[in-house]
Amino acid sequence: MLLKLFTIFFKIGLFTFGGGYAMIPLIQREVIDKNRWIDKQDFLDMLVLAQSTPGPIAVNTAVFIGYKIAGTPGAIVTTLGTVMPSFIVILSLALFFAEVRENRFVDAAFRAMRPAVVALIVAPLIGLVKGMKWYLIAVAGVVAMAVWYLGVSPAYLIGLALVVGVAVAVANGRKGAKR
Repeated sequence: MLLKLFTIFFKIGLFTFGGGYAMIPLIQREVIDKNRWIDKQDFLDMLVLAQSTPGPIAVNTAVFIGYKIAGTPGAIVTTLGTVMPSFIVILSLALFFAEVRENRFVDAAFRAMRPAVVALIVAPLIGLVKGMKWYLIAVAGVVAMAVWYLGVSPAYLIGLALVVGVAVAVANGRKGAKR
């Protein structure tokens, strides 16, 4: 199992361009659709937690998934599988990138990849919105506007969401206890 986890996350790390968000649909396909290791709700919960903790979302998600599937060894191998390809590629590029950066073909290749990267980031967002209640989508829109247009720190908004979530859970718990 550990070798399979490492191989899957290494492959995801190796063939994904555009950072952590671009890895999310590939991780989802492997752990939910293909291998059925976790269900969609657990995956969404892990994404929320991964986004709320310091560090890259793909690495955080790999840690949580690996831990859920195979405990601490699983978390270690999924993390290594996720970061090793990037480490190897970045180290290789650093050795000769300065020499080829001004090359017009290299520059054109980077410009051509941008739309694909944007699509890879938007695709999981659309998937996550499916099944959400309309008011949660509205809250997400308001939060996005607060960050983009008002410059509100996401840390404050995550803290506020935490407080509201706990308050709602406590209120719902009290309602359930009165019945």
